[in-house]
Amino acid sequence: MPEHVRLTKNRRDFLRDAFCGFGSLAFASLLAQEQARAGKLNPLAAKPPHFAPKARAVIFLFMAGGPSHIETFDPKPLLNQLHGQKRPAEFGEAKYQFVGADAKLLGTKRTFKKYGKCGMEVSDLLPNIATCVDDIALIRSCYGDMVVHSAAQYQLMTGRIIPGFPNMGSWLVYGLGAETDSLPAYVVMPDPDGALEAGQPMYTQGFLPAVYQPTMLRAGSKPILNLDLPPDVNYTTRKKTLDLIRELNQAGPNAESDEFFARMNAYDLAFRMQMEAPAVFDLKTESPQTLEMYGVGREPTDDYGRRCLLARRLVERGVRFVCVVSGGGPGNLQWDAHDDIEENHIRMAAQTDQPIAALLKDLKQRGLLESTLVLWGGEFGRSPEAQGGKGRDHHNLGFSMWLAGGGIKGGQIVGATDAIGLRAVENPVHFRDIHTTILHQLGLNQHALSYMHQGRRERLTEVEGHVIQQIV
Repeated sequence: MPEHVRLTKNRRDFLRDAFCGFGSLAFASLLAQEQARAGKLNPLAAKPPHFAPKARAVIFLFMAGGPSHIETFDPKPLLNQLHGQKRPAEFGEAKYQFVGADAKLLGTKRTFKKYGKCGMEVSDLLPNIATCVDDIALIRSCYGDMVVHSAAQYQLMTGRIIPGFPNMGSWLVYGLGAETDSLPAYVVMPDPDGALEAGQPMYTQGFLPAVYQPTMLRAGSKPILNLDLPPDVNYTTRKKTLDLIRELNQAGPNAESDEFFARMNAYDLAFRMQMEAPAVFDLKTESPQTLEMYGVGREPTDDYGRRCLLARRLVERGVRFVCVVSGGGPGNLQWDAHDDIEENHIRMAAQTDQPIAALLKDLKQRGLLESTLVLWGGEFGRSPEAQGGKGRDHHNLGFSMWLAGGGIKGGQIVGATDAIGLRAVENPVHFRDIHTTILHQLGLNQHALSYMHQGRRERLTEVEGHVIQQIV
């Protein structure tokens, strides 16, 4: 028999001859399995974006309850001229929760001035934010689909009007992973006054794996309890405890489930946070000038100032998404000015105006604004009509939001509402367009960022969102 066709003499020869054939395929399969297992063990590992990003982190300044565009960023002189009259028929119809058919238009007592090189008009409620307008892209033509708090909050946060869908923060972490393994990738700082109408579901990961859930911080000087080790426990002992918990869980019947990986990730993160997070949450390391700039240590800015400063400290250390909520609890404790627009907005603006401006300036002077996208806004605006004489109802047909940093072109004004602030009439921008623009700035394609759920490939924007080209 010719040498080149002779049979393999023994098993060793057979394996040697086959290595470059099916043996290499088996080796590649084992390697792929190991890589998949490693990825599952660390689902928060950093992932490459779909294209070159302009931003790496997002801070969402959520003005819960619905701030009035008419009292903040969208002056309407004609509304003052028509004060006390019924809405002229040429402006069309609008559906409200509480405003009746006989309601009269309500002028504003606020005054507007032009600020910055761009000449953007801002009301006297927000004199500090007004000094930052050259870094702000103001969208005066936002609109949503719902006029009730819970559904509008779900749509703003998740792109849907019902609960059960992932928050945009969870989507970003799912798409990009985490930049730090010592702090949560997605953080929510609720208002100390209480929960909102949409509740916890608007912040959660929805149908995404549990590892993409947010970390909810507490109000006050201890945002996370039990960070310090007990006096009789050292880090070596704690690490042994963690290893034992892992071994016991891995021996259980659900060791391969998403819930297991999320639970173990939470244990691991908690251990690492005990080493790093105490320093992050200790604002005493900030200079007196910085604390003064944020309004920390005095009312009414202390609480929101602390949380804005903490947001800067978190993104500085690699946290991907931070939501800082202004407004909590029932009605008037939010920007939900049904009874008296003046009293409500003067109070809410006084709590937030200085801290927000400080955050923008602090990020900029540290070189972080270039890579941190800041979003300001609520779930809707307020009605041009009066409710009960001095208040304004929910209003989803046209209102204002703004973005800054993260590659956004500042000093821009996008779109417009009509002459009384009723409806977005020029370049309307839906919530899904806001979401698409945020994804774009972080290097994510709205179609590629998807997840198979119940036989459908879901995504944040649901249908087709559009990047706001004027500001990117």
